Amino acid sequence: MLYFKSGDYMETYIKGIYKRSIFNGENGFVIGIFKVEETDDLEVIPYINKTITFTGNFALLNEEDKYIFYGEAVEHIKYGFQYNVKNYEKVKPEDKDSIIDFLSSDLFRGIGKKLATKIVETLGNNALDRILEEPDCLNLVPTLTLKKSNIIIETLNKYEESHRVVVYLTELGFSLKDALNIYNKFKSNTIREIEHNIYCILDTDLEISFLKVDEINKKITNDTTIERIKACIIYVMNTLLFKSGDTYLYLDEIKINVLNYLKIEIEENDFNNYIDELRYEGKIVKEEEKYYIKDIYDSENNIVKKINYLINKEQNKIKNIDLEIEKLEKESNIKYNEEQKESIKSALINNIIIITGGPGTGKTTIIKAIVDLYIKINKLTLEDALNKIALLAPTGRASKRMSESTNFKASTIHRFLKWNKETNSFAINEYNKDYSNLIIIDEVSMIDTKLLDSLFKGITNNIKLVLVGDYNQLPSVGMGQILKDLIESQKIKTINLNTLYRQSNDSYIPILAKEIKENNISDDFLEKKDDYMFLNCNKDKIIFNLKELSKMLIEKGYDYKKVQLMAPMYAGINGIDNINKELQNIFNPKDEFKREIKVGDVVFRENDKILQLTNMPDENVYNGDIGIIKYIKESDTSKSHKNEIYVDFDSNIVKYLPQDFNKIKHGYIISIHKSQGSDFDTVILLLSTSYSRMLYKKLIYTAITRAKRKLIILGEINAFKIGISNNNEIVRKTSLKEKLINNV
Repeated sequence: MLYFKSGDYMETYIKGIYKRSIFNGENGFVIGIFKVEETDDLEVIPYINKTITFTGNFALLNEEDKYIFYGEAVEHIKYGFQYNVKNYEKVKPEDKDSIIDFLSSDLFRGIGKKLATKIVETLGNNALDRILEEPDCLNLVPTLTLKKSNIIIETLNKYEESHRVVVYLTELGFSLKDALNIYNKFKSNTIREIEHNIYCILDTDLEISFLKVDEINKKITNDTTIERIKACIIYVMNTLLFKSGDTYLYLDEIKINVLNYLKIEIEENDFNNYIDELRYEGKIVKEEEKYYIKDIYDSENNIVKKINYLINKEQNKIKNIDLEIEKLEKESNIKYNEEQKESIKSALINNIIIITGGPGTGKTTIIKAIVDLYIKINKLTLEDALNKIALLAPTGRASKRMSESTNFKASTIHRFLKWNKETNSFAINEYNKDYSNLIIIDEVSMIDTKLLDSLFKGITNNIKLVLVGDYNQLPSVGMGQILKDLIESQKIKTINLNTLYRQSNDSYIPILAKEIKENNISDDFLEKKDDYMFLNCNKDKIIFNLKELSKMLIEKGYDYKKVQLMAPMYAGINGIDNINKELQNIFNPKDEFKREIKVGDVVFRENDKILQLTNMPDENVYNGDIGIIKYIKESDTSKSHKNEIYVDFDSNIVKYLPQDFNKIKHGYIISIHKSQGSDFDTVILLLSTSYSRMLYKKLIYTAITRAKRKLIILGEINAFKIGISNNNEIVRKTSLKEKLINNV
């Protein structure tokens, strides 16, 4: 008799005994050991009467109980053979001996084998169903006390309840995974909580969106409740903050967007009351006329508190530091300029400093010098240095570049904080701190408010922080404008690197960047240089000229790692999405020897250049990383019976199943935003007046500073001039600068 089944996933199955778990996540995710007794999966047949590893989401599993798991056998690239469970059934004991074993198991406290035998002999082989349907039947069992009867009834009902509730939730429209997560959060109160206020799900840490909950709620009722309006206010605030990068909003913009979504009228007094209720519940904070989501408000305040502590903490005193720098110069066979010397010295003396400068000003040289001198002054062994010094960056490529330039280990901030993608939380936090003494963070302009707050929570007050970045680059994708606010507050010791350290007669890129930054562009930008070229053409000819240029790159030995094309926008004829299709035909044309699969209107082909769109720290691949499709397995030949794409990121092979295909896209040409934290030997930048709304100085500056050895700009001169003269990028609304200035 099958005890539970939800959904209609029937691809393959394994039947057997759940032995134990290896890992239990907070939201019901389990990695465990399963003894296979029966299967229809050809790949699992060799494991009959043996144990295998399985993964999946579960409401309740009991060791030594029998289950049917529906799913697929997979060969994980790191962890080997596993069974990926998509759905499952609990097999209720059916024969007399199995029921006796079940009732005398540890699940039923105080019910031994003798009493279990008596129950089955009295009630028959359908004893479990009889007890569930008519609990009083236990009165027929001789010597069974009321206390033990209640234990049996309560345990069986609890056992039954979890599966009944999950079925209820999936019938409402939640996925099995979400249903399991909801049950694990609310347990026996699930149905009551959902029927009273389905939006209570949004008050948990479950990754279930307002839009999903609201869609399901519309199937239940047409009424717009107060709970729906309040949930919508929080959703709208989060959406607006995410789109704008602001950290607070004004009441009018919140109200307008809430009314647009709900398509109803709300009286002003009523709306204000809903806002006040959310404030009382601790979800919104109001300061003057500014409205914050509580966790963003707390993040800004935590950052201010940490920085104020470090500013006011006593500085280090280092004897003969100038002499030590001179010794380092001799040992390294390098001569630091005055700005660099000041940076090195300040980093070792102050508890927190900022070093900012454009390309070619020696930022990486300074980082290496700080690390080397810190090790030398503190007489650290290599092991000590690895424990006491952390080099961090927001992206994998930036951290790799740090490591290569310093010959010292570097990592992403997410990896340093031990991010768990299942729970979206960090293992290094305010309760489990890292004890590094020196942390150097590069590309700080890319760090958003919440990430910096998480980092600050995870480190002690016994720390030296060196923040390195380029003030003129784009702000973070997430909320805030950290580097800009910190520098403009003038509260932190800041060293501006203006001298072009990487400069020679044939190096024009850093000069161009400096001129753009200083609004002092010369006519030289039209002249061909050893490392620079402006190819002027009408926007209608951009794609044609780009194809011709791409063919020349191939003739010269195009290397996808070293050459990167960029554009400001995705949409339009000259947009990234369309051009990627054109460039695929140039760099990786279709042929009979390359496998390919179609996903929507996109064709992925072996040898395609690929851009990673999200962080996947378990696979050591991060947003903005670039790789190449090593090979494709089609569903009729793969072990998963699904299409599989294998991408090579610098010898790190990552497998993508169909549910992961939205995490990658073609990378022949990428957005300037996605290029942040990276640099390339050659950058080809497209500029056209068709990108008009994205033509502003910081964007163009960011693009050209990604080029190390050669920069080619292809497009309209007028578009370039419009962009570099446009300082009017959207200014984000943040409170960090103001709070630092006012010592809040």
